[in-house]
Amino acid sequence: MSYIDIIIIALYLSIIFFIGILSRKYVSSFSDFMIANRSVSLSLGVVTMLGTELGLITVMYNAQTGINGLFSSFHIGFAAFIVTLFIGLTGFVVVRLREMKVKSIPEYYNIRFGAKTRILGAILLCLGGILNMGLFLKVGAIFIQTIFGLNNDDNLLVIIMFILIVLVLIYTISGGMISVIVTDYIQFVILSIGFIFCIFFSIKTLGWNSLFTDLEILVGKGENNQIQKIYNPLSRMGGFYISWQVVLGFVSAVIWPTSITRVLSIKSSDLVKKQYIWSSFSFLIRFLIPCFLGICAFIYFDGNTNNQTLSLMPKYLNEILPVGVLGIVVAGMLAAFMSTHDSYLLCWSTIITNDIIEPLSKKELTSDFKIYITRFIIIILGVYIFYWGMFYEGSDAIWDYLGITGAIYFTGAISVVVLGLYWDKASSTGAILSLLAGLSSIVGLEPIRNYLGININNPAIIGLSTLCFSFLLMIVGSLIFPDKQRNN
Repeated sequence: MSYIDIIIIALYLSIIFFIGILSRKYVSSFSDFMIANRSVSLSLGVVTMLGTELGLITVMYNAQTGINGLFSSFHIGFAAFIVTLFIGLTGFVVVRLREMKVKSIPEYYNIRFGAKTRILGAILLCLGGILNMGLFLKVGAIFIQTIFGLNNDDNLLVIIMFILIVLVLIYTISGGMISVIVTDYIQFVILSIGFIFCIFFSIKTLGWNSLFTDLEILVGKGENNQIQKIYNPLSRMGGFYISWQVVLGFVSAVIWPTSITRVLSIKSSDLVKKQYIWSSFSFLIRFLIPCFLGICAFIYFDGNTNNQTLSLMPKYLNEILPVGVLGIVVAGMLAAFMSTHDSYLLCWSTIITNDIIEPLSKKELTSDFKIYITRFIIIILGVYIFYWGMFYEGSDAIWDYLGITGAIYFTGAISVVVLGLYWDKASSTGAILSLLAGLSSIVGLEPIRNYLGININNPAIIGLSTLCFSFLLMIVGSLIFPDKQRNN
């Protein structure tokens, strides 16, 4: 890492940080802070949706997935693309939610099923979401430690984590959703340029044909069944895992709070379909390019991962990118890190304020008070992810960890949202049973699996089983315990 690269990184991050602080003056209400007062245009909505979901954690876990699954891992991106495009063409779920003018999924629960469902749903959403982002900080610190060529020392890693979380907290507390959206746009531009450079120098370094021939030599060893696993996800991962990726693609687009917040922030429901049609291509790209870089890193180091699959991609970029270009790429990656963290911290904290604290207080809180409480919660969440990153011990791939922690929320929420919108007989009792059923997916978390002695290493089996169980309880509970009166 040259001084030129460091100057580029410092200058870019200073600009981003300054913009985030400056946007504070545009926040005059809690609606501004949470959903930018629903004033986001189509182009900005598409970019900010990608910016939020294309964080440094996304690049790192997709690169790790590419190293582990090689070209067969591309099916994850195609699943996300197909599902998001389908939602864009049909408007399934998202258009109705935008037309209801809610600020969050739990707020929809309140309208459809009542306050108890709203509070329970918000608690489970925040539990799954906060656990989900627990490793974001540590993975980002690993990237910095590796890309700067620093010593592989745990104490140094903790110091990097501390510096990063302090910067993110100051930045997020300032401007809320407005600062998130503005910097998402800038991050998107820089990271897109950085990705183009990464692809160009990867192909220049390895050669296009060598990407396939060298990989087949490293892995295939002349055996057709091994070569097939390089490209065929069914051979490498199986049908359960692919089905699980389709579910994750649907969740990411439809009910995952950081994505749906973008839908609820856009100017009108008429723009929602267009937002998803365009976003489907960006969702495809956010998976394919990091996976591709992971595959290139695997080939570059002759398949010698040394059980360090997370750090292999940044180590690879450090070696192939020239001076200046490396600085631009790292600046984009660090901006992506900040963008994802501020989006997630803002999402969970505003939901806690809007959908747990205010309903429990049984009175309407002022905007200033809600913003104050939300900023305090952001600090608490920052402390949590710092300590979780230090002490969590688990060997699951990051993508599998994210899937199973998110499942705590979404396996129950899918049936509540979909059936609530499209089935008149869905009841509040069925919704509560479904949400509680989703909580059972927590047994898929590696430390809990080990503690309970559950010998299932495939998160897809646990996730799909919980999903089916939640749908079953939603239907049965609604039929046995119907609501006496539905509030429209």
